[in-house]
Amino acid sequence: MIKDLLRETEGRMKKTLQVLEADLRAVRTGRASPALVERVMVEYYGTPTPLNQLAVISAPEPQLLTIRPYDPSSLSEIERALLRSDLGLTPSNDGKIIRLTIPSLTEERRQELVRLVNRRIEEAKVALRNIRREAVDDLREFEKEKMISEDDFYRARDDVQDLIDRYVKRVEEIGQRKAREVMEI
Repeated sequence: MIKDLLRETEGRMKKTLQVLEADLRAVRTGRASPALVERVMVEYYGTPTPLNQLAVISAPEPQLLTIRPYDPSSLSEIERALLRSDLGLTPSNDGKIIRLTIPSLTEERRQELVRLVNRRIEEAKVALRNIRREAVDDLREFEKEKMISEDDFYRARDDVQDLIDRYVKRVEEIGQRKAREVMEI
């Protein structure tokens, strides 16, 4: 029972880490990356659809992204979605392909992006702490219902704490790596 709870808790923590990494991939650095735009939602026949399901996204040059829609009629919708996104990029299209030129980041913009990264890191830590709280509440419930002993409760609580310590450390490492990447010229 305790092992199942720990396994479930670790699975939820892994998912939190995956979500954080996906969020941070969308944070702009000085170079072009398809991950920057693949989660932009495009209104496609009345349905919000991620851009990576509607087009091939590539980075032929370090400062350029190209977006080639599978359906050429969706070109204007994709362009509109890119303009609405908070990327601050202006798309240009030639009727077949959308080109996004990624300008170099100013020092001020880099610091702003590092603050955004730090905010996302803090949100991930809060999510991990919430997962820990829920796991400890479940353990307390098990103890209250006499399903586990008091000693088992304290041992399992320490195991949950060790788990969160490991994941918080990984979150901080991911954040530091992304901050270095953003500040790199």
